[in-house]
Amino acid sequence: MANVVAWISFLILVYSTGYMKGDKDIVRFWFWMMFFIGSMQLIVLSDNLLQMFFGWEGVGLASYALISFWYRDKAQHHVGREGYSALGVMEYYSPTHAGMKAFIMTKVGDIMMLAGMFLIFAYAGTFGFKELIAETTWATNMAAEGLLVPAAVLLFGGAIGKSAQFPLNEWLLEAMTGPTAVSALIHAATMVKAGVFLVARLGPLFFALGAAGILADQFFEIIAWVGAITAILLATQAMTNPEIKKVLAYSTGSQIGYMMMAFGIAGLSEQFVDGYTAGFYHLISHAMFKASLFMAAGSLIHVVGSRFMTDMGGLRKQMRKTYAFMWAAGLGLMGAPFITMGFWSKDAIFAAIYESGNTWAMPIFIIAVVTAVITAFYTTRMIGMVFFGKNSKHIQKMEKEGHHIHEAPMSMWIPYGILAVLTIGVGIIGFSVEGGIHELFTEYLAESFGIHSVQHGVEESMLPGFLAGLNPIALGASLIAFSVGFGLGYIFYIARWIDPVKFINSNIFFYSLHKIILNRWYLNAMIYWVFVVAPLWLSRGIWRYFESTVIDMGMNVGLERSIAWSAKVVQRTQTGVAQSYLYVFGAGLLFIVLILLI
Repeated sequence: MANVVAWISFLILVYSTGYMKGDKDIVRFWFWMMFFIGSMQLIVLSDNLLQMFFGWEGVGLASYALISFWYRDKAQHHVGREGYSALGVMEYYSPTHAGMKAFIMTKVGDIMMLAGMFLIFAYAGTFGFKELIAETTWATNMAAEGLLVPAAVLLFGGAIGKSAQFPLNEWLLEAMTGPTAVSALIHAATMVKAGVFLVARLGPLFFALGAAGILADQFFEIIAWVGAITAILLATQAMTNPEIKKVLAYSTGSQIGYMMMAFGIAGLSEQFVDGYTAGFYHLISHAMFKASLFMAAGSLIHVVGSRFMTDMGGLRKQMRKTYAFMWAAGLGLMGAPFITMGFWSKDAIFAAIYESGNTWAMPIFIIAVVTAVITAFYTTRMIGMVFFGKNSKHIQKMEKEGHHIHEAPMSMWIPYGILAVLTIGVGIIGFSVEGGIHELFTEYLAESFGIHSVQHGVEESMLPGFLAGLNPIALGASLIAFSVGFGLGYIFYIARWIDPVKFINSNIFFYSLHKIILNRWYLNAMIYWVFVVAPLWLSRGIWRYFESTVIDMGMNVGLERSIAWSAKVVQRTQTGVAQSYLYVFGAGLLFIVLILLI
């Protein structure tokens, strides 16, 4: 994992030399990028939860600084469509707003993680991974008091926040306000991968506890279902969004959902090593093709001057290298059969889910396959909208004004070109790569946790040659998902036999569904209503009816007037006549005597 972070980050930094050229805040950019990468490496290389948490907070701080990097909030750095709203909530965000949103939403997960860490520390007396594995009395004691599953779920809450999983996923879309190099780093090598890496790091420990009868299955069921819900929820939104970086952002959350599914289902199966390998293999493959796609998208935005795919179109002749590399990386995201890393890692996830034998295996398997169909569709849609058809009115206007559309500088296209070529190159030998990773984890898990791989007999396979190691159902699902998704995308956005706008508007069901999905299933709007709009209304109501009336008028003004009135009353008794004072003194004395007699 440290190598993945290092090499992907290196290529993104090379890309940044071209992308950020001329920016007056370049020094601040390099500082936070280095801090970001260093914090992620601290997470990866830490041997205890406490040290990992320092890196965890480091990537959170760096992401806030880089998402809101263009803090002057110029219009070209916003995300969303100006003037567009959902349920009265504006869907148009500035860099500073987006940075704060990411910071606050991820902090919810961070607090959960911190609580889980110290809950375990209270029983184990250590944060060290090796110590937690070597002596599990702490887990037995926590389980006896019903605290082990809650502690594990609290730790997983940190992963949900950092990896933008449901329900803490909405910050990821607004994170696109930062420079595209930052987006590539967040999605491919650092922050978003931190959460799923935490699950991968702790998964074997909790599986070993489950195998010993200490930890219940609910923990892994939660992981699997959170991943499944996130995968399909964000994939559907990628089908409708017009912004190229947002499509890729939705895609990242969805693909992380696949990894969560794999790690979750691994904990519910005797074949833990298979699911664990599948999840980690997809983490590596996704890092490669997603970094390539983001950097290619940045080149498109850099050249065209717009983040909207509707302002692009017909660019395959003007940007041939980017076109070719985006196809290669896009095929990896789609899971093009037998030639991409994405195919082998996704097929491994399908097989792990299908073969797990768990009660929830079939519904999660169906969700995974449907998500794969949608993934192939929106990826083809993205490529079709950007590179096929005629040049948009925006491009035509640029060319009339003398702005020639050209290929990105070499410093920009070489990094994403390398990753795109590797996506295909490694994909061609992807089955062998998966076998090597499986063998590596088999040895590691057996030595460290006593978790052994379940060997399959040759008779279990009905496939010939090198395919004999594949599950035929999973393979068939992968092939069908790619074919259906790519086919539909080709019909609508490449061949353009059917106009998607007319198709959507021709049917009230499709029109309504499209609107709901375009509005992010109204989840973002509801979050703002519950946690932003409603508290603001409450605070204004308190100010208007309590602070202004009770505090300002009642206490400040009322108290002052009461004291003034009391002073006037007392002042009237101060006549300066001794005889009056004697009358009052006598009346008081008489009153005291009467009280004593009674």
